[in-house]
Amino acid sequence: MSKKTRPVEQKENISQDNSGSWFQGFYDLNPSAPCSSFTSIPCFPYLDLSIYRESRVKSIIKTHSKDMYRLLENVHFDGEYCRVKCVRDGEWECCWDLAVRVQFFGKMQGMALYPKRSVSEKEKKIVYRSLILVNPYQLWDEFLVTRFWNIQERVEFLIARILFHECIHVMISLGNTLPSPSGNTDIFREFREMLDIANSKKLVSEMSEVKFRLWNLVVFGASGSESEQKMLERVEEIYEFLINEKYSNQKTGQVFHSPLRNSKLARKYAWIAAVKAGGDRQISKRVWQVEVRRLSIALRELYDGIDALNRSYMV
Repeated sequence: MSKKTRPVEQKENISQDNSGSWFQGFYDLNPSAPCSSFTSIPCFPYLDLSIYRESRVKSIIKTHSKDMYRLLENVHFDGEYCRVKCVRDGEWECCWDLAVRVQFFGKMQGMALYPKRSVSEKEKKIVYRSLILVNPYQLWDEFLVTRFWNIQERVEFLIARILFHECIHVMISLGNTLPSPSGNTDIFREFREMLDIANSKKLVSEMSEVKFRLWNLVVFGASGSESEQKMLERVEEIYEFLINEKYSNQKTGQVFHSPLRNSKLARKYAWIAAVKAGGDRQISKRVWQVEVRRLSIALRELYDGIDALNRSYMV
């Protein structure tokens, strides 16, 4: 079995998501801490989130992805960790624990934190832990209200849509982390195909422009002590993140009939990428903002190019 990760000291990698994000610092959240299901929100001061049926949410997801359903099948949406995957890699065992928690927490639809890794030399075991937070605050969106007059069905549909998006990120991480081919789901393979397109010679101009803008932003946000090699690695990491978000949003939009235009995706994730690059430590905020806009334009052209190539392959 080929090995994608080596058993080394404990390490954390946190990526960024869609509606949700992979932000550092949220490991202070205690998923097992008691949390009231009653939350104050405009017009509905005491909405009880316990009205949703967990089995119904899973059923909606199962319709669209058997792999994702198997990932969530034994996971309860109470913030408690559940072991969802265990594979052997030589004398080492690699396991993945997943927790899902549904609650209101501001205006971010969802968030996935992963993977927090622990290594036991004695047991020869590596355990990765992911936490998905689902925030169905958009219950009164006009589209949802028109489609689902029943509040219970609306909550279930929204939770399923958000959870589907966040699970895409987790499944891509599984594929990138666990020994091959244990994490090779359909979703992971589709993402890799899109990443290959984004790195193809046919899009070399669009790819180069995006990476050039990312390089500028990484330089603007550099601490001053970082090597050029480290900054180049960050450019590649953020570039893959941008393709990850393109795939995750596109897949979720297709499944739940809620597509987003490339222009909107590009604006949103260009800003997030710029923040991930380090902000404006070395430059004025105005110059930084101009470069973010240029990245947005370049990213939209890259996303459009990916779509055009995808269509040509399907003909």
